[in-house]
Amino acid sequence: MSNLLDGGDLRSPLIPSAVDEYSKPKKVTMDQMFEKYCGEFGWWQLRHFLLTSMAWALEGIHTMVMIFSDREPGWRCTTSRGCGSTAKSVCELEPGSWEWFGGIGNSTVSEFGLICGQKYRVGLVQALFFAGCMIGAGVFGHLSDSKLGRKGSLTIVCILNAIFGCLTAFSSDYWTYTLFRFLSGFSTGGTGLCAFVLATEPIGQCWRGVAGMSTFYFFSTGIASLSAIAYFFQSWRSLYIASSVPALLFVILILPFLHESPRWFLVRGKVDEAMKIMHKIAISNGKHLPDGVILAVDSEVNNDDDALHSQSESKLEPDTNEALNGSLLDVLRSPLTRFRLFLAVVINFFVSVVYYGLSLNAVNLGTNLYVNVALNAMAEMPAYFLTALLLDKLGRKPLAIWTMWFSGAFCLAGSLMKGYGAWKIIRMVCGVIGIFFMAGTYNLLYVYSMELFPTVVRNAALGCATQASQMGAILAPLVVVLGGGVPFAVFAACGIAGGLLVIYLPETLNRPLYDTMAGMEEAEAEKPCILA
Repeated sequence: MSNLLDGGDLRSPLIPSAVDEYSKPKKVTMDQMFEKYCGEFGWWQLRHFLLTSMAWALEGIHTMVMIFSDREPGWRCTTSRGCGSTAKSVCELEPGSWEWFGGIGNSTVSEFGLICGQKYRVGLVQALFFAGCMIGAGVFGHLSDSKLGRKGSLTIVCILNAIFGCLTAFSSDYWTYTLFRFLSGFSTGGTGLCAFVLATEPIGQCWRGVAGMSTFYFFSTGIASLSAIAYFFQSWRSLYIASSVPALLFVILILPFLHESPRWFLVRGKVDEAMKIMHKIAISNGKHLPDGVILAVDSEVNNDDDALHSQSESKLEPDTNEALNGSLLDVLRSPLTRFRLFLAVVINFFVSVVYYGLSLNAVNLGTNLYVNVALNAMAEMPAYFLTALLLDKLGRKPLAIWTMWFSGAFCLAGSLMKGYGAWKIIRMVCGVIGIFFMAGTYNLLYVYSMELFPTVVRNAALGCATQASQMGAILAPLVVVLGGGVPFAVFAACGIAGGLLVIYLPETLNRPLYDTMAGMEEAEAEKPCILA
């Protein structure tokens, strides 16, 4: 009665006001915010994509520099005694009766004596470089998902690339050189991985596939530019210093203008930072992002749709969100992602064996080395263009299957050709066509693999797949050494087997890029047809 006299209940509405309901921020996923408010691929994304993808050129340079630094130079006789004109190798000549063109400092082979019984050491350096790539991909894949972030990890690997590249030039002996090449591989292994994720995560799902496949243009451009660098810096020591300068320039001139991935901020619970970037994207793209809209991970948005009124106001505040951590163990715990990871690892291994194996075979054509490497790099670009053109029309899955099968078919044809006369030319053509299709597959797998896993564990899973690729790269030179038609037969088996395994992967075309394990599992359970 006293409450009525005080007017307490009379001042309170009998029906709850809807003002508070509408004043609450509207939660949307990252893909929804790009589509409705910020733009999926506007000026901000284009600028960010181009600048970030330049790191791919660095990976191409640091990976292929060994073609020029570890080449075997030409030689000539200095005396007619003990140096016959019919000799095919310096191993058949008497010591002191011949000399290297350009002096011993022209190549690591001439300076460290990697000939005859020591020739295997050239392959050992290459294998250890890719072993370093394999380890680095796993390490930086985990670090970029956790504390360092995408940009932080990319900064570190670029700095390490510049440091280890310069230190390699001052190697006093073979084993010191091998150590620095291994360390260079360690940093190089994380470069393309971190750059790819950082470049593509701020892009909407309609453009993500095409943009992701365009990153390999920068990789090929880096290899082509390496040919020009090597032409002007023919001493292996000066070449390593010159090839390290682009990494330093990238750190100084490009990285300060890059932003961290808003998706990484989101899953780390830093929604304020993510929203600041999203506002910048909207403004740069000429869009408007309302104040009443806020980012949330997909699992939270799904729960919010099911129980909108049960959430407290405190959970809507950006600063109170907890960081979502993920690791490779989380991928292995889930049957869904565990099976996908297994397939991604094996498929990436097969593709790498074929891609690097055919690339090494192409180097042995007996043409000008600088022109040959540049042409090989440019020959891959049409494959990138065609796969990007067909990616959103045919889908990831059928495109991956048929490119691998076509590559395997031409490799199989090459294995049946003779190694002399016109058959030799036909075998070379089969190899070129085989690498054309496999280059498209190699590029496609980055986009496909990225879309198979949620943001919280994406780089960890991609790092694992990249490690498998490096294992394939380590094996490829050993296959090439077998000679004859055997390498083509091995490449054919890998291409066909890889295509068969892709059949068991789901199609990811027009599917959202999930943030959490729970969000992906819920969506997959609701729509089992996408697994077909």
